[in-house]
Amino acid sequence: MLDPTTFLDDLDTLRGIGRHGTGVVRRAFDPDDIRARRWLTDRFAAAGLNPVIDPAGNVWGCGGPILIGSHTDTQPEGGWLDGSLGVIAGLAVARARPGAVSVVSFQDEEGRFGATTGSEMWSGALSLDSADALADLDGITFGAARRALPPTGSAPNPARFRAYLEPHIEQGPILDAAKEAVGIVTAIVGLRQVTVTMAGRQNHAGTTPMHLRADALRGLGTAQDAIATALGDVATPDSVWTIGHVALHPNAPSIVPGRVRFTVQWRDASAARLDRMETAIRRALEDAARASGLRIDISDTAALPPAQMDGALQDVLARAAERDAPGRWRRMPSGALHDATNVARVLPVAMLFAPSIGGISHAFDEDTDRDDLVTMLRVLDRAVGDLA
Repeated sequence: MLDPTTFLDDLDTLRGIGRHGTGVVRRAFDPDDIRARRWLTDRFAAAGLNPVIDPAGNVWGCGGPILIGSHTDTQPEGGWLDGSLGVIAGLAVARARPGAVSVVSFQDEEGRFGATTGSEMWSGALSLDSADALADLDGITFGAARRALPPTGSAPNPARFRAYLEPHIEQGPILDAAKEAVGIVTAIVGLRQVTVTMAGRQNHAGTTPMHLRADALRGLGTAQDAIATALGDVATPDSVWTIGHVALHPNAPSIVPGRVRFTVQWRDASAARLDRMETAIRRALEDAARASGLRIDISDTAALPPAQMDGALQDVLARAAERDAPGRWRRMPSGALHDATNVARVLPVAMLFAPSIGGISHAFDEDTDRDDLVTMLRVLDRAVGDLA
């Protein structure tokens, strides 16, 4: 029988591992991430699942043919539900339906080293050797970091599973604004990202005339404006782009910055539009560097394609939602990236959302009403019952 109380207690316990105020910090392979993964293996075993930590750091609770999961690593300032909800919901359904469900917490979904690294490896799109060479912003490699979590076995073969279901918070405002309880995901947008380095001339901030400066930070501002202009005729209202991580060198008050390193990421549901956005962004970056008198290096593009959710699985979730949240659910795309994008290469996949209060995520104040968490859990359990 489904036990919402234990489900919520497990979420609270997991929240306590790496807790920072109302949020959580568990970066992939940091000490709290490892504590959380070892705690999961104990919970999986107590639920009658066979726990396995694979070489990528993914944690598996092997049981039945319906795979449910997400991730338990977080952003540098993460919310308590992002990813964790899907893993703990899977665990709750596995307890309620012995023999029907397996559960997984994929590693590095939040991209400390790559982008959805653990599920990308399991889907066959990324080799272990290639993953080991990935480095975080401090130069630590995936291969070095994963030594802190020795594997206990191999990942299960995808052929043992019939379907993958990923419960998640919406991470956007639509369900909360509409006072709806459940979203059935139709598709996940694609993502592209490059890392850009602009280099000028480091110099004295007091003695270098403004017109003689090759200021790298000024180049970043020019690049931001150039990208916005270049995408004006390419992007749609649903397209998004972000300059995210910025590292300025030498980052001192009395020095004209000589180098800036930053990421540019863009997302859209159309692969063709992602291509057009990339062409516009690369041209804008080159133009901005030239106009600013800076040298520029643009990395190869990291890419994840748009992914369609399985229609039959969507229908199963929709029927369950109508029974447990009649009139309070909708079908909707996901603007956020998820492990389901990679798993779709090897299994039929579907996702369901619980609302995010205020549309807030990737922040310490991310939250969802507990009644909505339980409603989503009941929909998931009912759908698994129909599939099983």
